[in-house]
Amino acid sequence: MKLAPLLLVTVLAGVSAVDTPRQSVEVLQTRENLDSWLENMYVHHGYAMEEMMQVCGLPREKIAAKIKEAGWRRGAGAPKNADGTIKVLPYPGGRHPRIGFLEGAVDPQRGTKASIFLPWEGAGYVVLDLPEAIFSNLGLIFLAHTHVPTIWEGTGEVIKNVDWTVDAKGVLRMARTLPNGIRFGASIAPKQDHAALEIWLENGSAQALSKMRTQVCLMLKGAPAFNEQTNLRVTRNKSVAAVQAKGEDRWVLIALAPSQRTWNNSRCPCIHSDPFFPDAAPGQRVSVRGRLWFYSGDDVEQELARGTVSRGRRFPVPAFSTPDATD
Repeated sequence: MKLAPLLLVTVLAGVSAVDTPRQSVEVLQTRENLDSWLENMYVHHGYAMEEMMQVCGLPREKIAAKIKEAGWRRGAGAPKNADGTIKVLPYPGGRHPRIGFLEGAVDPQRGTKASIFLPWEGAGYVVLDLPEAIFSNLGLIFLAHTHVPTIWEGTGEVIKNVDWTVDAKGVLRMARTLPNGIRFGASIAPKQDHAALEIWLENGSAQALSKMRTQVCLMLKGAPAFNEQTNLRVTRNKSVAAVQAKGEDRWVLIALAPSQRTWNNSRCPCIHSDPFFPDAAPGQRVSVRGRLWFYSGDDVEQELARGTVSRGRRFPVPAFSTPDATD
């Protein structure tokens, strides 16, 4: 008897944590590189056994044996890489990256999400959704979770998860192809004092693309000093969004350009720097760049000005309709 993919995963795993077809795909992808994902979850993210069982679809005994054999210690990862660069890892999934407004991010895909660890001991990590959404003249062509319908709803097309790849220098890269031939991807490169960000899009369709904008969401749940559900410690300018730690002069900042808007949602909580793409003719590739960085000090306004990606440049701002609330 041939079992459906979801049922097959559940039967083999001996657990019932796999709930959706998307999750079943991620379970199989996790098992293809099991040791790396287990180390990621246990050592760096401090996952509990139940969370790892959800991601791996494996019984407790098998996961425990792997951990014992490797000699890993839970939550023992250093806040930075051995060479002093910012630590960036693929986000394992299983643990929802938001505290609240979960109804606005049902069944999140992990393949666009990366954990960027704060450089201060014990400060935790933030989860970057790069990108969370892509809009164009065609409508909403990609959304990294279920909330509002994309143009693929009702067509029978399924946008499957694609995990990040990590090269020898620790750079994360991801690429996807949509059903109409549009390709997009992203990269996150760890540097000494920041993470360099890029999103690109190739128009593989037969029609021109315009009014393209993205949502880039930085979720704060995993950074305890930064994850209060409030607007009080969020500061923004045209392209930079920043959040302050409670009771400390420490800041997390993100900027991408050309910028369409910056904003935040205290319910998640998250901050955004949302860029727009130039128009793209068939066959054309366009991209946006930015960075995520950290600041300790009492002059964040100067830091926002210094860090503005579009400093000294003028970008024409296209006419957008009112943004759809995907966050």
